[in-house]
Amino acid sequence: MDKIFIDFDHSNGIITPNIYGHFAEHIGGVFYDGLWVGENSKTDNIHGFRKSLVESFKKIAPPILRWPGGCFAETYDWRDGIGPRAQRPRRVNWWYYEDRRIETNHVGTHEFMDFCEMVGAQPYVAANMTSLTPLQIRNWIEYCNFPAGLTTLSDERAANGAVNPFNVQYWGIGNENWGGGGQMTPEQCAREFIRYTTICRSLGTENLKFIMCGANAHDLNWTKRLMKEWATRHWQEVPTWGISIHYYTCTYSGKDDLNFDESQWYDELFRAAFMNRIIYDHRFIMDEYDPERKLKLVVDEWGNWHKNGTGPSKGYNLFEQQSNMRDAVVSALTLNIFNNACDIVGMANVAQLCNNLHSLFLAGGDSFIETPNYHVFAMYRSHQGAKHIKSSVLTSAIENNKYGELPMLSVSSSIKDQILTITIANLDITASREICISGIGRTVAGNGEITVLSTPDPMTCNTFENPTAVMPKTKPLHFADGNSITVPAASVVSLSISLSE
Repeated sequence: MDKIFIDFDHSNGIITPNIYGHFAEHIGGVFYDGLWVGENSKTDNIHGFRKSLVESFKKIAPPILRWPGGCFAETYDWRDGIGPRAQRPRRVNWWYYEDRRIETNHVGTHEFMDFCEMVGAQPYVAANMTSLTPLQIRNWIEYCNFPAGLTTLSDERAANGAVNPFNVQYWGIGNENWGGGGQMTPEQCAREFIRYTTICRSLGTENLKFIMCGANAHDLNWTKRLMKEWATRHWQEVPTWGISIHYYTCTYSGKDDLNFDESQWYDELFRAAFMNRIIYDHRFIMDEYDPERKLKLVVDEWGNWHKNGTGPSKGYNLFEQQSNMRDAVVSALTLNIFNNACDIVGMANVAQLCNNLHSLFLAGGDSFIETPNYHVFAMYRSHQGAKHIKSSVLTSAIENNKYGELPMLSVSSSIKDQILTITIANLDITASREICISGIGRTVAGNGEITVLSTPDPMTCNTFENPTAVMPKTKPLHFADGNSITVPAASVVSLSISLSE
């Protein structure tokens, strides 16, 4: 029997809701016929956005949404996306070389802010440090945040339909500057970031949180050189809030990722679990130059990256992929890692929201589904803003020469308003696990409920034809300290217990 010990005497702090952030880029079908159908569409919509998606997304309390890229941001001029929609310019999208799709700019700053307001998310804007000037980015911030009547730019925003400021706090300056974002060196990236943010001082920066472009995956050399250059500039006009990293499991290849064997199941999970080492190793490097840990670690792109064309559009929507229980378990495993590292991770943004990589939604025409990934975020919602509680796990493990050991259970726990939430991912594809749960410093006892996301076949997907093939099931739970639960193979489980003492 496996064992989980909930240690109420040890915590890494509050789990910021921003760990449960999302990402929507202008790529493939994420926006057009995904999120956005247009105000004159026959598909039910709210201000042009797909109504079913808006309502579903709102249910999981999305805290923050990153936009407009991704790589798209590096050739995006924000002025293309304001003003009357019929007069906005059509542009070659960054991804045109892949799918020959033209950007209409029908979704711009105002539409994005409207969407964020509808679902209750804060906007996180990824600004173009590759091909726009510092002044253009500074002007975008003024356009978004200054009161109408104060400046010409804020008056222009009001004339375009938004009298009240958008009050955007989070600004990523640059995206993947080690690659498509200018092929910069770490030193160049740090210097450019400081140059771009310096001129924003006049805007008043007490409510602005600037995020610097960090490394790809486990590139510790980038972090070390970037941080060293950043730290040598002792006199910085504008504070830096965070540093970003991106990590995809990257199994895209010639194989069909909807059909996998046992070895391929575990291969994916080993690479997903590597996220733990990534965040702790980067934080270790950062500590040399930021010993007080003033900078937040921001994992603003993460998820599985599979073979293109497995989604319902059959390849029309670039990078669109289906999701099954393997993707759901990766979601649960990753969120557990972030929860347990809530003292390190200040924000995370799963990529992407719709019709793309590791998506929560798939949509087209009048069709719309929630993927298994969506249900994991719904099951984990109670962790947002809760106090992290340390979980110790006794379970079996398998080993890999490259990645080391992979425990068969991934666990995180938290408490808020005397309600204990425990989330568990069973990484074992063949066997259920019987798990004994008990408390340290306090008993785990009370009434609540248990939710299980599981299917007999872990390759099962939700489709337009069968949108509820993979669905969580919830039932009441009366739990006494030391009781056990049985967790199905290849499943995700959430326990919510109102503690009785």
